[in-house]
Amino acid sequence: MRKSMWLIPLLVIISLLAGCTIRSNEIVTVTNDSLTYRGQMANGHREGLGVLYQGDSILYSGTWHNGLRQGLGWVHDSLGRKVEGQWDHDTLVTGTRRDSAGVYTGEFNRHLQANGYGHYRDSLGTYYEGQWKNDERTGFGFSSQRRYFRVGEWRHDVYKGERLNYTSERIYGIDLSRYQHEKGKHRYGIDWSQMRITHLGSLSKKNVSGNIDYKVSFIFIKSTEGASLINPYYYNDYQMARKHGYPVGTYHFFTYRTTGAQQAAFFLAHSHFKQGDLPPVLDLEPLPSQIKKMGGVTAMWSRVRNWLQIVEKRTGMRPILYISQTFVNRYLDYAPDIKHSYPVWIARYGEYKPDVKLWVWQLAPDGRVSGIHGAVDINVFNGYRNEFSRWLAAVCKK
Repeated sequence: MRKSMWLIPLLVIISLLAGCTIRSNEIVTVTNDSLTYRGQMANGHREGLGVLYQGDSILYSGTWHNGLRQGLGWVHDSLGRKVEGQWDHDTLVTGTRRDSAGVYTGEFNRHLQANGYGHYRDSLGTYYEGQWKNDERTGFGFSSQRRYFRVGEWRHDVYKGERLNYTSERIYGIDLSRYQHEKGKHRYGIDWSQMRITHLGSLSKKNVSGNIDYKVSFIFIKSTEGASLINPYYYNDYQMARKHGYPVGTYHFFTYRTTGAQQAAFFLAHSHFKQGDLPPVLDLEPLPSQIKKMGGVTAMWSRVRNWLQIVEKRTGMRPILYISQTFVNRYLDYAPDIKHSYPVWIARYGEYKPDVKLWVWQLAPDGRVSGIHGAVDINVFNGYRNEFSRWLAAVCKK
């Protein structure tokens, strides 16, 4: 009796929203085992507006056609969440699910899980739009939270990054040190006239379109390490890179043994910064034990900050910070001023672009370049030819 009392007004409301009229004497009640249907029927089938119960629980409330859910209606999923949507031949085509965590609108599977294309906004304001599988973000999509934006692929609700397709249209570069010249007792020169990227390395999976025969568009060369080590090949490599028309930059390998100021002074004394050069780079990849020896994460960032400020003031260029994705995840948030103010060059060897704002990333430590003996670090610029030209105009030494 209680069900019948509130069923009529419910059906009237649904009818008004659907633009049709219903009379109370058209409502019938049909019970079959544990299921009870109250609503309209035609030719022995559920037809029009009706509600299907199992005991006191509503299994479906909405429109029916020829005994099947058809049109607008709502259900509860196995977790008690209400799902409203459009049905076709007993299948939920698209709908909206609301709960305390947020609102999802999109496609569902037969278990009423987000599946296919849909968008979701949670109670914190985070928005995601893209592919889902079994209630998890899986596939391509994009998300935004305040000013933070990510686009790429998700797997089991975890952001993996932007999947890259390497082609000749991308902008590639290399970095050099003494390791491109020495292998044991052997010494090797570089044939600058033959320099082409011929292999992107085998350490990680990569999507490549066409043959790998890429132009080298920029070069970074190591000059110093700590406050005492000098790359003996730096000066010649630097001169030859400039002679052959390559945009060239110089990098310093940071160590834990001396202060940031001492290392900055050493780097500036043994490096070149001429008109048209790329910004200087600080290679920062300490082990956890080395960070501890520096006095911890805060002390490390104090040294790094000092190096960056001194070098920027002397060269007139804002340095680039070279770090790994692991370092980003563990330590970068401890220095928000550096994170937001200094450009990043990331080492991440995989099929996805690094999840951080960056200019350049190192995609392989084991690439091959004609004219150079042995393995070479291969890098890719975060953009294409037009963006690269604008970047050079903005950051190079004036």
